[in-house]
Parts: sequence; structure tokens; C-alpha cells
Amino acid sequence: MKLSRPARRATLVVHVIAAAGWLGLTLGLLALAFAAITTDSASVIEAAARSMKLFADWLVLPLALLTLLSGLLLSLGTPWGLAKHRWVYTKFWLTLATTAASAFALRPGINDTVATVSAGAPVTDPTDLIAGPIVSLSAYLFMTVLSVLKPWGLTRRGRKQRGQNRRASAHKPVDAEDMRQTA
Repeated sequence: MKLSRPARRATLVVHVIAAAGWLGLTLGLLALAFAAITTDSASVIEAAARSMKLFADWLVLPLALLTLLSGLLLSLGTPWGLAKHRWVYTKFWLTLATTAASAFALRPGINDTVATVSAGAPVTDPTDLIAGPIVSLSAYLFMTVLSVLKPWGLTRRGRKQRGQNRRASAHKPVDAEDMRQTA
């Protein structure tokens, strides 16, 4: 499946906006978590935790899924491929892992913290609140570097496909009608 140029460009714009939104949201969650664990004010802790819950409930999963799906569409609809280049393959698995971690670890952890501070109890382990955003931010920054540098070359599958394409094009007969005049 090949995406047309307008479809590829639109998908790329959606992917970059969603990924940048997810990165920005994670920075916001990190700032709120930092505010919550560095203060002695119960009202600031509760406000930060409730704000984190609002972001996690309404924005994290939609942005994560949009990033994952648009990235998958780009990889399958362009010559980069999903399993041809190591950097694309790595980004896919990291995006899938961070999406799952957001759904099954980050959101429940924030919900537990909100329940704790709403009941008037202190946050017993502040690392639970800040660890998720730190890990997520590290993964997103790493994926951004991968997108820019595109390191590591082809996967085994990509090398095999490239070899097959070269052999197929080397044996292709030249037809006088297909040749274009160059001058």
C-alpha cells in the first residue's frame, strides 16, 4: 500500500502534531508531579494531582493512540516500511510500550494518588507520581532523536527486500517504447 503524496503529507502533519502534543503533555505532567512532591502544602499537592488526573484522563490516551496509528500508517504507506529500517521498528515498539504504560501504569497511578490526597492522606511515595512522566519523557526524546538521525540502517528483512529489488531490476528487459528521450 502506497500513500499518495497529499495523504502522506497530511498523515505526517497529524503524526508530528500528536507526538509533539504527547511530548508537551508529558512535560506538563512532569512539572505538576515536581510541584506536588516538592511542596508541603496539602492543597497544592491535591491541585497538582487533580490536574494530572484531568490530563491523563482526557489527553494522554487520545494523543498516544493518534501518534501510534499515524506512525503505523506512515510506516506502512511509505518506502520506510515498518520492519525495513531499525529506527522505524524501534520507534514503533517504543510507542506501543509507552502507550500501554500510559494506559496501564500512569493513569492508574495518578488515580490512586488523587484518591489518596482526596481522602486527606499524605502521598506516601512521591516517586510513583514522578517516575511515569520521567520515563515517558525519556522515551519520547529518544524517539525524536531517532526520527531526526535515522540511525542503524536496514533490518535483516530490509536488506533481503533491497537485494530482491536490485536483482529484479537488473534482469528487467529494456523496451524501446519505455525509454524516454533525454535531450
